[in-house]
Amino acid sequence: MSSDNTTIRVSKLSKRYEIYDSPRDRLKQFVLPRLQRGGQPARQYFREFWALRDVSFEVKQGETVGIIGRNGSGKSTLLQIICGTLSPTGGHVETRGRIAAMLELGSGFNPEFTGRENVYMNAAVLGLTPAEIDERFDRIAAFADIGSFMDQPIKTYSSGMTVRLAFAVQSQIDPDILIVDEALSVGDAKFQAKCFDRLRQLKDNGTSILLVTHSSEQIVTHCTKAILLNQGVQLETGKPKQVVNRYLDLLFGKEKQALPETAAGKPAAQEASAGGSELGLSRSDDVFATRHGYNPHEYRWGDGSASILDFHLAADGVPYPTVVATGQQITLSVTVKFHAQFYRPILGITIKTKEGVTVYGVNSETLACAPFHELGRSGSVMQADAAFVCRLAPGDYFISLGIASKEGEEAVPHDRRYDSIHLQVGPNTVMFGLVDLELNMMAKEVVA
Repeated sequence: MSSDNTTIRVSKLSKRYEIYDSPRDRLKQFVLPRLQRGGQPARQYFREFWALRDVSFEVKQGETVGIIGRNGSGKSTLLQIICGTLSPTGGHVETRGRIAAMLELGSGFNPEFTGRENVYMNAAVLGLTPAEIDERFDRIAAFADIGSFMDQPIKTYSSGMTVRLAFAVQSQIDPDILIVDEALSVGDAKFQAKCFDRLRQLKDNGTSILLVTHSSEQIVTHCTKAILLNQGVQLETGKPKQVVNRYLDLLFGKEKQALPETAAGKPAAQEASAGGSELGLSRSDDVFATRHGYNPHEYRWGDGSASILDFHLAADGVPYPTVVATGQQITLSVTVKFHAQFYRPILGITIKTKEGVTVYGVNSETLACAPFHELGRSGSVMQADAAFVCRLAPGDYFISLGIASKEGEEAVPHDRRYDSIHLQVGPNTVMFGLVDLELNMMAKEVVA
């Protein structure tokens, strides 16, 4: 690897598996091609399965790169190749420095040994000398926080205690590269917070981190870059928020489809005033993009069988405010046109920070809004009205809207407008943080 600060370089990486329908086919594949003579192409007795195809990316020193994708997309295969426990079919991987991998936490522990003995054994495998382990043991024990169980056999541990000890060992060796595969999805909230705090420390110290998780929030919050894999193919690499939106396309399906001309997001020449509501909401044309507060960088997708046409936002009755204040009453109204017949349409509203962290999300199903099951007639237009008190701290937020319906247990997205409305909350000297909980504080003198 060159002298730059790249710690991982993956180039056109591919991994193929041979799938045999029976042991007899495996034997044929081993024997018959060797007996074949002449220039005839050898027959294959297996089916090819490509877990990875031409994956390429780089990780710089101190970067945290998230890898996201549905089950079976090749994430774990990729990590195993980077760790050196699996050989690629094509391409190559270059790494620089000591690697610590949390692929299956606790899998290297001997259940008959005590926690203390496993710490020394596991840390030695990871490259630490006995003197280094002695120097770090107290930090490992404090991080694991399993008390007297440190001197008990691992077989007496709960799964949570085993994970605690395994993470404590891996995170205290100060690796140059740390690989985490869904390891942080276990444990209680307090332990997870401690893990992420340790990850931040490692990152600040220059450790490169590869984080595989199904949690889009973790990707957006903790990663500087993200990679989306699907069926072994690298679909997208870029900013976490952008990649997570694409992942949601895949997860809820049906990848991004073209919307009909009526929902293409083009401003109408003029609003149909004859069909407007008392708020001036359009009931025919898509004028969403003409409203103050519209975010032109919204991410819109769906199958196009319904369209979100327009929105009206007000704070304490003032329409389309440039800035809102904490404590103001916010009203949001939207119109939706149905291009097909639906039973019980679902309208969703989500508020996120500018970094993509969800502050609040709700939909008509979770709220049990009774009138919704009566709506959804083909060609009809629905107006939905929502109201809430703004308890957000000062900052920039984005409102996402979505209209969907259910086919069995699956929600089918028709028109989803992610981050489509910009909401700016003005300065507040009373509190800090993310939300205003309206805390009350009292004090009184007490007699000793």
